[in-house]
Amino acid sequence: MIVKDLKVGCQTFTWEMLGDRFTGGPDDLLKAIADGGYAGIEITDTMIGRYADRPSEFAVALKSSGLTLVSFAFGSKSGFTLKEKIGEDLEAARRWIEFAAAFPGALVSMGSATVVSDGPRDDKFAVAAEVYNKAGELGRKAGVQVAVHPSSHHNTLLFDRADYDRIFGLLDASLVGWVPDTGHILRGQQDMADTLTTYRDRIRYVHIKDVDASGTWTMLGKGICDTGKVIEIASAAPNFSGWLVLEEESETAAADPAGAVKTNRQTMRGYGA
Repeated sequence: MIVKDLKVGCQTFTWEMLGDRFTGGPDDLLKAIADGGYAGIEITDTMIGRYADRPSEFAVALKSSGLTLVSFAFGSKSGFTLKEKIGEDLEAARRWIEFAAAFPGALVSMGSATVVSDGPRDDKFAVAAEVYNKAGELGRKAGVQVAVHPSSHHNTLLFDRADYDRIFGLLDASLVGWVPDTGHILRGQQDMADTLTTYRDRIRYVHIKDVDASGTWTMLGKGICDTGKVIEIASAAPNFSGWLVLEEESETAAADPAGAVKTNRQTMRGYGA
């Protein structure tokens, strides 16, 4: 299939997941992603390195690499579910919203609410919704869109369809968008097309990655993700930016991150992107 005006970016978690095995910095990421044939990058608070307080310098580095900042993603040790940490989480949101504001069109993606303490799930959903909505208010004032990125990682609060329905029922759709992640949706045993279609108005951009039938990460096109269908649904979503951000967490990527993301970029061309 060919859909016009699609743009393909790369998420930096492919390197972040290596932990201490990755000894490079943000400039190495820019080079690998640009060399891989991507037009944009989604970088995280963990990987921004020396540019964290230097958005103007990062803008120069992006320009020299021929890349656009699609989104700035950040998480919190609080999992966005600790009431006593709401103030700190919102200060972090304010910081990264201000950073993203230096890049026209860039969004801020907030990580999945995560269970990091005992207590009722109801309370954790309420805290997460408060953090996300208030961050969305900060974003609106700064002219930066804020979106939530649910995951299937350890202790996530946002795993299956019931969790998605619950958090979206608490979020102000005018303030907080959604970054659907195909791999996490599939690992949550969700009906991909139904979930994407039901919440299509909230879609801002899409994370595309693949898993096999057991939920193990695979290279793009090697698993069960119907990427063509995902693109079709996202492309019709009213607030979709056109960005498809590839994120790779497979063992293949762990062995050769740059090679894996380059291969995925080639695979995406088969979908007209």
